[in-house]
Amino acid sequence: MASFTVTAPKHYSLHSFLRSQSPNYTCHYPLLPTSSTSQFYGRPLSFSLPSSTNAASPLPSIFAKVSKGSKPPPFTLKDQDGKTVTLSKFKGKPVVVYFYPADETPGCTKQACAFRDSYEKFKKAGAEVVGISGDDPSSHKAFAKKYRLPFTLLSDEGNRVRKEWGVPGDFFGALPGRETYVLDKNGVVQLVYNNQFQPEKHIDETLKLLQG
Repeated sequence: MASFTVTAPKHYSLHSFLRSQSPNYTCHYPLLPTSSTSQFYGRPLSFSLPSSTNAASPLPSIFAKVSKGSKPPPFTLKDQDGKTVTLSKFKGKPVVVYFYPADETPGCTKQACAFRDSYEKFKKAGAEVVGISGDDPSSHKAFAKKYRLPFTLLSDEGNRVRKEWGVPGDFFGALPGRETYVLDKNGVVQLVYNNQFQPEKHIDETLKLLQG
C-alpha cells in the first residue's frame, strides 16, 4: 500500500490559514457546499499532495483510545476566565466534551453557536457542555464573548489532553479532529461521535442520546 505524507513550508501555519478563511464569519455561513468532493459527503476525496525538500515534518497519527464504555483520562485545564477546571468536577451529572480545531474558524464557530442555541435543551437533560481546543484562555474568552457562548471552553495548549484521549486528526493528521464524547454521571463514555465537516450533527447526536 502506498504511503502519503502531507507536507507544508516551514512558515505555513494551519491555524492561521483556517482563521484567514472567514474573518467576518457569522453562524449561518455554510462550511462547505453539498457539491463538495469531500469524502464526508459520500464522494471521493481528491487532492494532490505537494512535495518539498524543505517541508515541515508531518504530524504523527493519533488513534482513538477513548471508546464507548471506557473512562477517559482525567484532565486539569484553564477555562476562558483563567480558572482551573478538572474533569472530576462534572462527576454526578452527564457531560458533553467536544474537541474542536480552533476558535474563530468557520466550522468551529458554527458548532459553538449550535451548542449555544440548544444549550437550554442540554440543561434540561441535566448535562454540562465543555469545548476543548489548543487555543489559550484569552482566545477562548474573546470567542465566548463574541458569540455569547454560555458554556465552558478549556485551553489544551500543546494538545496534551487531545493526545491522551486519542482524538484522531483528519487529512493524515494535518487538521485537528472534531470529536464529541458524552459521559454519564459516573464518568463512563456513552457516545463517541466524529464528523469534521458537519459540525451541527454533533449537537443532534448528543441530544438524541441525552433525551432518549
